[in-house]
Amino acid sequence: MLRYLIILLVLLIFSFGYSQEEKEIDSIEEYYIRFEGDSVLQSSIPLDEVYIFGKLEFADKKEKLRYYILRRKTIKVYPYAKLASERLVELNDSLTKIKKKRHQKRYTKKVQKYIEGEFSDKLKKLTRTEGQILVKLIHRQTGSTAFNLVKELRSGWRAFWYNTTAKAFKISLKKEYQPDKVHEDYLIEDILQRAFTYDKLDRQKSVLDYDYASLSNKWKDNSPKPEN
Repeated sequence: MLRYLIILLVLLIFSFGYSQEEKEIDSIEEYYIRFEGDSVLQSSIPLDEVYIFGKLEFADKKEKLRYYILRRKTIKVYPYAKLASERLVELNDSLTKIKKKRHQKRYTKKVQKYIEGEFSDKLKKLTRTEGQILVKLIHRQTGSTAFNLVKELRSGWRAFWYNTTAKAFKISLKKEYQPDKVHEDYLIEDILQRAFTYDKLDRQKSVLDYDYASLSNKWKDNSPKPEN
């Protein structure tokens, strides 16, 4: 039952969901750059933030094992959350161009059918903890909880029952991603940032407002103490 719940959630999100090349100017303004599709000259190139990571340190073997298990699960499910965000943006953009509701419904059904064939078998293999991490990462990438997304795409009553069913398996569709408040969420963010930097995952910026460097400083002095 849990597997089908996760599949349904992701399929719903998938269903309702320029590159800029640098060009130098051949003129006297040789120190300015024009980006494709942009008429404004710029004197600098905006770059992504670069983090310098410290060596991973653990209080004991139990904490180390916990981190590496969490890393394996996070890296496994992150691509689904990233793709959910991309499909949501693409589909919503497409729907704005389709005027008739019956054509919109027809289009969304085609997308759902495609996603079903592409991802169902993979999502069935998720464990309970992987499913909960996926729910958190969907919130990280879309800014909405899985519960609210189901509510928007279905009905509030169905969202209630989906959440109730998930609770039977200790998964909450209302779970938010809070790396500033929940230590495990910070560990997930640390795993993601390291994976982005070392090209193990394709970077997709979170829509949530937080700063990884500030989070690292906070949790460095306030990390939970290991249990005896």
